[in-house]
Amino acid sequence: MKRRDFIQRTTLAAGASLVALRTLAEGEPEIVGQNNKRYRVDTKWVKAEASGLPVNDCHEMVQDDSGRIILLTNETKNNVIFFDRKGKLLKTWGHEFPGAHGLSIIGAGKDQVLFITDTARHQFYKATLDGQILITWDFPQVTGKYTEAKEFVPTETAITKNGEVYVADGYGSQFIIHYDTQGKIKNIFGGRGDQESNLDNAHGICIDYRTMPETLIITDRTRCCFKRFTLAGQYLETIALPGACVCRPVIKGDYLYAAVLRSPDLNHENSGFVVILNKQNKVISVIGGNEAVYEGNTLKPMSQTRLANGESLFKHPHDVMVDDEDNLYVCQWSSGKVYPYKFLAV
Repeated sequence: MKRRDFIQRTTLAAGASLVALRTLAEGEPEIVGQNNKRYRVDTKWVKAEASGLPVNDCHEMVQDDSGRIILLTNETKNNVIFFDRKGKLLKTWGHEFPGAHGLSIIGAGKDQVLFITDTARHQFYKATLDGQILITWDFPQVTGKYTEAKEFVPTETAITKNGEVYVADGYGSQFIIHYDTQGKIKNIFGGRGDQESNLDNAHGICIDYRTMPETLIITDRTRCCFKRFTLAGQYLETIALPGACVCRPVIKGDYLYAAVLRSPDLNHENSGFVVILNKQNKVISVIGGNEAVYEGNTLKPMSQTRLANGESLFKHPHDVMVDDEDNLYVCQWSSGKVYPYKFLAV
């Protein structure tokens, strides 16, 4: 699916649910979410001005082991931005990533490194927290699946504890490429097709350490689901999320968090929300959307809900980050160049 397919300017379907959430004086939801995953929203936590610290699409966020919040944007004036938990700007770097998209972190202390994917440059990178590029990977021609760089449009990486790397070609040919600890290609799987083991918009990937042995969870955004694979690339199961074009899966503790870029059933822009799943793959909280309803083990389609004034909480959520205090940060794509929102756990 091309990114332009996400922007379809149609009116909100007449049957869409309008839910009046309890609001603060300034019109923001006081409490959002359900069950044990409920939050108070703070859209103004970043203490910076867009004129001096511009962002374009805020694609992804991570937290380093000192507590700093790291944001990746495709604004080349400052691709990588560091904040503290209170939103104070700490530092920025990066001017060379016009297609900055995926951001992962691994390691501890001085050994922490970032992995960045760039959809415009058809490359991905390993970098220090200070911005030194350590390794650059070009399109994986040696696999025999690619003949030119433009076929490779990487959106996400996942890194094992011993340093092996999986990259999802989510806007390209839909393959998952597995690299060994030396950065050499070890395996390739997925790709377009109609089989369960195929992918369509393999936008995100993560390693699920909740399973024994560890497994991969990979986004199949067009088909509104996640798919689980072994680390060797064998398909295991599909986690259906009807109504939710999900972005990357994020694991924290026993829970899986994911931003939903849009809801395909409504077929319009500005229809995103956030989902939280438990270890049994059940949606237990929806932020900015209708509460999950199951009929037996089947999840009914989810969709965005709106405030009494007709405004939505999100436009196009693109990633969720969970900090060390279980607060959430949600960054957005094509949403007026807003800074990420913070959600304080209650």
